[in-house]
Amino acid sequence: MAQVANKRLAMIFYSSDLCPYCHIVRIVLAEKGISYETLDVDLNNTPEDLRDLNPYNEVPTLVDRDLVLYDYRVIVEYLDERFPHPPLMPVDPVSRARNRLMLHRIERDWYKMVDAIIAGGKDADKASKELRDSLVGASPIFDQKAFFLSDEFTLMDAALAPMLWRLPQFGIELPAVAKPLINYAERMFERESFQESLTEGERELRQMA
Repeated sequence: MAQVANKRLAMIFYSSDLCPYCHIVRIVLAEKGISYETLDVDLNNTPEDLRDLNPYNEVPTLVDRDLVLYDYRVIVEYLDERFPHPPLMPVDPVSRARNRLMLHRIERDWYKMVDAIIAGGKDADKASKELRDSLVGASPIFDQKAFFLSDEFTLMDAALAPMLWRLPQFGIELPAVAKPLINYAERMFERESFQESLTEGERELRQMA
């Protein structure tokens, strides 16, 4: 442990190559221009120091000197507060609460299905169809503003982009009626921070599609 502690002079991010929740954090790190060291984790053989740091032995896990954080929502909100420019959450409490609620809905309504698809098994096909139908139904919302329910890039966009990037991996093709969502996704993918956030494995997801 002493050797690990000596290395914690910079921010260290324990990440898995294709984990969408790690991808969300990487987007926020890129948006903020934060310097950090990435430690790629094999989820089938996690390193001993991660098991010591995180009681759940999982990624994403962020180490900032003596502070250890896990759960992607805790991590990204910490990063937004510690590095306030550019802001990715509103300043006033009412708007912040609304954004937090929407992040919760994104996770509960959409990422729950993403988790089922990634896990495979008998529920994967059903989850894939439900996710596609839900996204198509929500598509008109994305025609209202340049970003998701906002005129500026927020944590909600950082959460949505990794999921949308993975749709081809999930066997989901959005129909023409979802054009507002398709256009929104392309705008997010073109952002410099998004391109910076991609691992080689994530780039290959689109190349193979």
